[in-house]
Amino acid sequence: MTKQGFLKKLHKDKALQLVAPSDEIKTAYVRKSESFLASARLLLDNDRFEESVSMAYYSMYYSVLALFFATGIKCENHTAAIILLDDVFGIDSSAIESAKTERIDKQYYVTSAPVRDEVVDLIKAAESFDADLLDVIDRLTTEKREAFRKKLNALF
Repeated sequence: MTKQGFLKKLHKDKALQLVAPSDEIKTAYVRKSESFLASARLLLDNDRFEESVSMAYYSMYYSVLALFFATGIKCENHTAAIILLDDVFGIDSSAIESAKTERIDKQYYVTSAPVRDEVVDLIKAAESFDADLLDVIDRLTTEKREAFRKKLNALF
């Protein structure tokens, strides 16, 4: 299935939709992102590397959802969210793609146990990624919001 076909299917299934922008939901996801990043650090400090990887990834994912709700986009699919970062917002998604792969590898494949240095790097990447998305959110204007919504609508 093509990328556009995938997004169209999600839209048809109502897993990807334009909705009213919501400052309340955006703020809730920003808080969730901050909480998961704090948890990732705590888990790292207690040598719980696998769990720390998962928390760091979800911190990034919740930052993406915050951006989406600030713009008026509802997306219930992790892969689609990563695609939209690049295709709609022009944001490099390589950090969250890598974090997603790490989370899946560490969660489902016991042969690839994480080591401290890898987790430290991932948390640093999450901190940077989250900060960059918060900056995009803070700089959103009505015009930018509408332009992003228009780009998404064209993908359907």
